[in-house]
Amino acid sequence: MAEKLYISYNIVHKLCQKVAAEIKAAGTKIDLIIAIGGGGFIPARILRSFLKDGLRNIPIQAVGLSLYEQMGNSTEETIGKEVVRTQWIDFGNLSQHLDTLIGKNVIIVDEVDDTRTTLHYAVSELQRDVAEVEKQLGRAGEKTSLSVFVLHNKKKAKRAELPLEIMETGRYYVGETVEDVWIAYPWDAQDIDAHTEAAKKQGNY
Repeated sequence: MAEKLYISYNIVHKLCQKVAAEIKAAGTKIDLIIAIGGGGFIPARILRSFLKDGLRNIPIQAVGLSLYEQMGNSTEETIGKEVVRTQWIDFGNLSQHLDTLIGKNVIIVDEVDDTRTTLHYAVSELQRDVAEVEKQLGRAGEKTSLSVFVLHNKKKAKRAELPLEIMETGRYYVGETVEDVWIAYPWDAQDIDAHTEAAKKQGNY
């Protein structure tokens, strides 16, 4: 088994296309995409293209959550134990595109489900914010649906869990499930040509 899995932009594009088809087949109309930075930005943008319905563009909001931390002079990253929020949803800006988050179908996008710590944090914080807005607007009876999409899910024990309402209702979308290896994404490549060739040799093109 390879110690590092090289992923090409082509594969990212195809995985987003695959999951968008699954979302449409489920009859879900996504109202808002939340990209977890920085790995969720590009998949979120590609996913939007495949989910676009006519002239309607789906708004994308970015949140900054840091779990990986650089260690010394190593080019590899190690998994941190604590999630650090560096940026969160701009509810004021969001209200210009949607009347509110309440009652909408929202999908959270990240590149990889590794320990699940970051995803757990994002979902938990968003659920709490939704509950607060529901209370403020007097709309507690309306259902806000959260989904999750990751390009890759690693087969490993997780440090945290996602709500059963996501996991058991078909709202956890995975492009591909892989072994517990380091995944090298193209947006992290210093030499994209060499990276793409390595991905081709592994059949990830």
